[in-house]
Amino acid sequence: MTFRPLAALGAHPKEYFLAALGARVWSSAFGVPRPETLDSKPETGFPLMAEEEQQSPPEDASNEADAPAATAEQQPEEAPSPEEASAQEEPEPSDAGASSGADQPEADQSEDAESDASAEADGEVAAEEQDASDEDASDEEEASAATVAAGEAPEEDPSESASSETPANGEAAEAEQAAQQQEADAHRATVEELLKAGAHYGHLTSRWHPRMEKYIFMERSNIHILDLMQTQVLLDEAADAARRFAERGKDILFIGTKKQAQDIVREAALRTDQPHMVERWLGGTMTNFQTIRRSIRRMEEIEKMEADGTLDKLKKKEKLIRLREHDKLETTLGGIRKMPRLPGAVFVVDIRREEIAVREANKLGIPVIAMVDTNGDPDHVEYPIPANDDALSSIDLITTAIADGIEEGARERQAKKEEG
Repeated sequence: MTFRPLAALGAHPKEYFLAALGARVWSSAFGVPRPETLDSKPETGFPLMAEEEQQSPPEDASNEADAPAATAEQQPEEAPSPEEASAQEEPEPSDAGASSGADQPEADQSEDAESDASAEADGEVAAEEQDASDEDASDEEEASAATVAAGEAPEEDPSESASSETPANGEAAEAEQAAQQQEADAHRATVEELLKAGAHYGHLTSRWHPRMEKYIFMERSNIHILDLMQTQVLLDEAADAARRFAERGKDILFIGTKKQAQDIVREAALRTDQPHMVERWLGGTMTNFQTIRRSIRRMEEIEKMEADGTLDKLKKKEKLIRLREHDKLETTLGGIRKMPRLPGAVFVVDIRREEIAVREANKLGIPVIAMVDTNGDPDHVEYPIPANDDALSSIDLITTAIADGIEEGARERQAKKEEG
């Protein structure tokens, strides 16, 4: 490219230089010719520049290709953006022929930039993959270490854990049993036993005795409910009294003539070797005890006649009369035939039914231990036991407690005799 004097170009030298430099920088930066190049012949005008370029020899193309490269070297290199890179990859076909020599270094430079960017991206991806693989490896190592530690740790035997829990449960059960046993030892009967026996049921409210009010817990369905806590305490007191009488060697007369109490009272009296009356209470049994004793001697005389054969010598009718008399006396007085004197105390199941016996005992000053229902008067009883006197289970529970107290007293008396 040949330059003419600047005055001949018809333009200021600075403007010409800036225009040429801008065109070259645009082409090197974006890979396409600037819209307002020198070839477009702008009005500001560089006509001579265009003519010179058309008439210039081919070797000038190499100079022109070197010039943009030098200019590009002088300018600071900037990393192309993705849009610029795509624009560089797809040059316009219209300008390809005119500027193929000038755009070749720029294409190489863009390719280098793309390769660098791709290499950098690949390096980042590889670094991320390496980090991920390192993390996975570390996780696997930790898991394997935990597995090894778990394998090395001794496995806990379920039987041992169960056995460790069992002693605690066993201790709690033993403590509960000990508490129950202590309560059972402290009382003749527990509240649960009294409740199961139905000892808390009283009579209808219309049949109650006002003096039993202090032993009544509540009223339900027109029936009075007895306070079993008081029953438990009073039963202990009555059993202890029976034990003291037995320890002193005194007899305790069991009285229970009602049908549901006969067998229970008889068995308890026979077990403790005490007198009893379960068929019918003869008036004056205690107040007219001498007459009763005479009847008992008559019964024993008939038994002796039958044993030595005297009855066989009598006529048949007289023999039958003697046997009937014996059976009647045996039924009524058979339970007290071994009672040589008045008893030290009496145990009564139903004070309403055995009212005569209670009066005789009160008249003679004999202590009375009795089951008192809501329809009875506890003032006539020294050791009242507020309980249901109609239920078999209730009668059995109370009678058994009194019999146990008597047996304890008898054993203590026997122990004292052996020691003395």
